[in-house]
Amino acid sequence: MSIRLAKTAGFCFGVNRAVQMVCDLLDAGERVCTLGPIIHNDQMVAELAARGVRVVDRPEQAAEGEVLVIRSHGVPAAVYREARERGIRLADATCPFVAKIHTIVREASAAGRTVLIAGDEAHGEVIGIRGHCDGASYVFSDEADLQNLLKTHPEWRETPLTAVSQTTLHAKTWDACQKILKRVCTNAVIFDTICNATASRQAEAAELAADSDTMIVVGGRQSSNTAKLYRVCAAHCGNTVFVETAAELNAEAFSRSRRVGVVAGASTPAGIIKEVIDTMTEILQPETEQGTEEKETVQKSFEEMTDEEALEASLSSLNTDQKVVGTVLAVSPTEIQVDIGRGVAGYVTASEYSSDPAVDLTKEVQIGDTLNLIILRTNDQEGIAMLSKRRYDAIAGWNDIVAAKDSEEILTGTVTEIIKGGLVAMVKGIRVFVPASQATASRGEPLEPLKGQDVRLRIIEIGRGRRAVGSIRSVLREERKAAEEKFWETAGVGDTYTGVVKSMTSYGAFVDLGGVDGMIHISELSWQRIKHPSEVVSIGDTVEVYIKGLDPEKKKISLGYKKPEDNPWTILTTKYAVGDVVPVKIVSMTDYGAFARILPGVDGLIHISQIANKHVTKPQDELSIGQELDAKIINIDTEKKRVSLSVRALLPEEDEVAYSTETAAPAEETPAVEEAPVAEESVVEEAAPAVEEAPAVEEAPAAEEAPAAEETAE
Repeated sequence: MSIRLAKTAGFCFGVNRAVQMVCDLLDAGERVCTLGPIIHNDQMVAELAARGVRVVDRPEQAAEGEVLVIRSHGVPAAVYREARERGIRLADATCPFVAKIHTIVREASAAGRTVLIAGDEAHGEVIGIRGHCDGASYVFSDEADLQNLLKTHPEWRETPLTAVSQTTLHAKTWDACQKILKRVCTNAVIFDTICNATASRQAEAAELAADSDTMIVVGGRQSSNTAKLYRVCAAHCGNTVFVETAAELNAEAFSRSRRVGVVAGASTPAGIIKEVIDTMTEILQPETEQGTEEKETVQKSFEEMTDEEALEASLSSLNTDQKVVGTVLAVSPTEIQVDIGRGVAGYVTASEYSSDPAVDLTKEVQIGDTLNLIILRTNDQEGIAMLSKRRYDAIAGWNDIVAAKDSEEILTGTVTEIIKGGLVAMVKGIRVFVPASQATASRGEPLEPLKGQDVRLRIIEIGRGRRAVGSIRSVLREERKAAEEKFWETAGVGDTYTGVVKSMTSYGAFVDLGGVDGMIHISELSWQRIKHPSEVVSIGDTVEVYIKGLDPEKKKISLGYKKPEDNPWTILTTKYAVGDVVPVKIVSMTDYGAFARILPGVDGLIHISQIANKHVTKPQDELSIGQELDAKIINIDTEKKRVSLSVRALLPEEDEVAYSTETAAPAEETPAVEEAPVAEESVVEEAAPAVEEAPAVEEAPAAEEAPAAEETAE
């Protein structure tokens, strides 16, 4: 068995600096007290206490003549002010990385920015950081906490924000939070303040854990960075043990492992780490010298082993006497009785049938069923055998995994964890690691949506320690290629498909049809003019489309989205006819009239001569933008997509003021009365040329002489 110690185990720069500062003060004959434990390690705190170092909770507790040491976590600005006011001598051991964060948030607050801090709100470092914010500040612990804050503070989308993290925050958590902030809060300035030593320590721990059978994490239980190291290791190694000192070591936890990794928190003294390594070596040395280590591994009963140990031992030493087939004789909610044909009564407990603690055996099996089992132990005197189906399945599952590697068989698994560098899928009861580069169809896609999902994958590598590596991407690409070939064999213009919006550009939206991508041009997204596809669809939307055009050579597909029945002109001609009175809303004005919205996508023109029963110099004299009124449809030109409206036609005849025939006649003839352009084109752009071609209206002498005609009428 090998024991490997992480290169970065032990004190980080900031912790070492703080401890050394206290020791230097003691060596210089100073009386020392620390504001809180100098580090989160009880053994080191006790060692310093033996030299006379006191731990105080508040500055005023410092005795006269004592030097008060600020620990590496840092403190709020108010502590410095209080110490100055009381004349207390300070020795500032704040970690330089933490002090940098203090400067960032202090300057951000002075500039009126809201400060967001990722970390543990109760941790001394976070309390200290927040104590340097003069303005608004908020703390969130992870992605979910951040999402909740964003929901309760929608104004942050526009508010200037500054975001920092606790130096010991889990790198994966901070990466996820940064993505959310960049997507939601465009005004956020984000600082990557995780300590370099912390990030490299976590990365090294993950790499070591992935290649170890057992991981020993050494450090104080109050240490934030040590706790995070434990979680990192546990995500990659199922048998991860947390100890504060060598006294907590349990030989059973590691003595059956071939490769043991050891990591230590940033506040763990070198002496404690050495003691742990020495103790482990002493425990293992007698067995190694006697050559009994391998023998003990085989002789240990399956009932005493973990699943991993049982799998390892069984694969190397299992014989036909340990594997049996049992026929179910009786079933209770907690136990199954089976006949294994050896003159003994066989029993399978619920925990050895399934890893699901809520399993109901009476619903799982019936009398007469046969089960593949492994013998855990036998009692010849009582004629009883204790058996396990769960452990047999684990062994059989591993054999299937190995066989699938050689045959390139596609397996199905369930994603149980998203970890740094990829994900873990349970396949036939075996943990299979899928690297991020092999987890999705293309690089850069988020992994979080896969958690809890069933996936199809291939085994691409079998590593040491019964490690299996899989690829989802190879299966997705193969399935996509097959779907693409089938599409081009069967697709035709007019066929309808259900697809998912994959991406967008300024000119259209690309839709995944399941193996191939097609594009909906922006003009095909809506009957109304839009400036960008995002006004109609969003990435991830499921849409119903139809094929407008196919180019097999260039592999290009044109898709249609808007439906003919939604054409506003179809709706208009179905719903209204010439002579109908319709409610309208004034949307724009020109010199020759006003445009009024009849339906979304259809505007009609009220010519200046049709606005009132009197002479109108300009439309603004009688109408205003946004005004709602009734108008009569006096003409519909479906070919040119124009509608003419009249308000004047709704006025009582007896109230009309006489118009000269020269004035009224051109109004019937002028194309300007004809209405609105196709929905894809601007109404004003269509209508304006029509007016230019109608000098009879714009230049008609009768219109200029209209006042004279009115005088005559009077």
